[in-house]
Amino acid sequence: MGHLSRKNFIRSSALAVAGLSVGSTILGANRLDKAHKVMTTNKLKLKNVRLETGFEYDGETIIATKTSLFSIEIENGKFTKISSEQQNIADAIDAKGMLLLPSFKDMHIHLDKTYYGERWQAVRRGAGGVKGMIALEQQILPDLLIKSTYKAEKLIELLQSNGTGFARSHVNIEPTSKLDSLKNLQQALENKKNGFGAELVAFPQHGVFYTDSAPYLREAAKMDIDFIGGVDPYTIDGAIEKTMDFTVQLALDHHKGIDIHLHESGESGLQTVEYLIEKVNENPSLKGKTYLSHAFVLACIDKTKQEELAEKLAESQIGIVSTVPFGGLTMPIPTLLKHGVNVMLGNDSIVDHWNTFGSGSVLQKANLAAQLYGYSSEFDLSRALKLATAGTAPLDDKGQQQWPKIGDQANAVLVDASCSAEAVSRISPITSLIHKGNQVY
Repeated sequence: MGHLSRKNFIRSSALAVAGLSVGSTILGANRLDKAHKVMTTNKLKLKNVRLETGFEYDGETIIATKTSLFSIEIENGKFTKISSEQQNIADAIDAKGMLLLPSFKDMHIHLDKTYYGERWQAVRRGAGGVKGMIALEQQILPDLLIKSTYKAEKLIELLQSNGTGFARSHVNIEPTSKLDSLKNLQQALENKKNGFGAELVAFPQHGVFYTDSAPYLREAAKMDIDFIGGVDPYTIDGAIEKTMDFTVQLALDHHKGIDIHLHESGESGLQTVEYLIEKVNENPSLKGKTYLSHAFVLACIDKTKQEELAEKLAESQIGIVSTVPFGGLTMPIPTLLKHGVNVMLGNDSIVDHWNTFGSGSVLQKANLAAQLYGYSSEFDLSRALKLATAGTAPLDDKGQQQWPKIGDQANAVLVDASCSAEAVSRISPITSLIHKGNQVY
């Protein structure tokens, strides 16, 4: 009983924080407008930058993170000099002791269809489950598309204000939007390219065959996208193998990755996971390029089966992209990580017809994961940062400094925190974002 109460408390707290964040941001749009000027430059110099240098031990227990102040120079988008000497550097920006961390990555979001930047609208969810939502989308997408470029730009600015400089965005490809949703989002990304990067998933939200999306997916695969997507092949298309075979072959033909939305939590969900593992093992070029988003079935099977599937996913190099929390489900993220599965987080929806609780902060998602899974020690909290950065941390597990290094791309955030552990635990304020050496606000 106490465990359930704790989970419900965390979930309620998370939704409250997210809702407040989104509400205040929309009402305070002028604040964001001022914040997102991008200073493009070939050279950027910083002084009094705090970097993590190692762990502090009491016996074998990590009790703190060591840091020191550095001066940093960035040229042509890469770190070119990292010095512990704090001499006066001409034209250097004073970081005032702020902590430098890798910038955050939102690895599952829908930038192409959102209410963000317009008036508040709560979710309208009628009968019919996912197919009912497809019918709703078919009604509202024409209006959403009218200003989708503008709203995507506003959503990107929200992400930037939370330290995110990169996203994997799913973009609707179906008979209602055709390729317009993709084209509009590509324009928004072009307009924001100096301060933000993205990879795109051609997403058949309305099914590959439930609506005749296949021709549009074939066209999208020839365009500037990175992944072929999918959604609940059994529930929507009524056939796991037919839909998955189409998706896998399209990805192979055009040298793309795969990212499948899988909400199905019963036997069909399990069969889809196992079939995807089989197809990836048959086509090794897909290893490291294939992902399951959500994969709620992993939370609905017993511990032994979780361990078995985690091992198989790791062997096939299939990653899991999760949202935290999601309803009453607690995903087995610790089990996945233990077996070496690549686990990443995203906001999914921010403010749209599916959900209104997204805050735009992936650091907050890492914080919620830490609460859910009991990551409270200095070491565990510092490792939880990797959930917000898609795998990068300043220190490795042994406390050796691994970021930043000379030659690394300069994608970073300045955070008002003493170390990674504090940043995750306290969801510390972001004071600046650097994207490919360009200073964003």
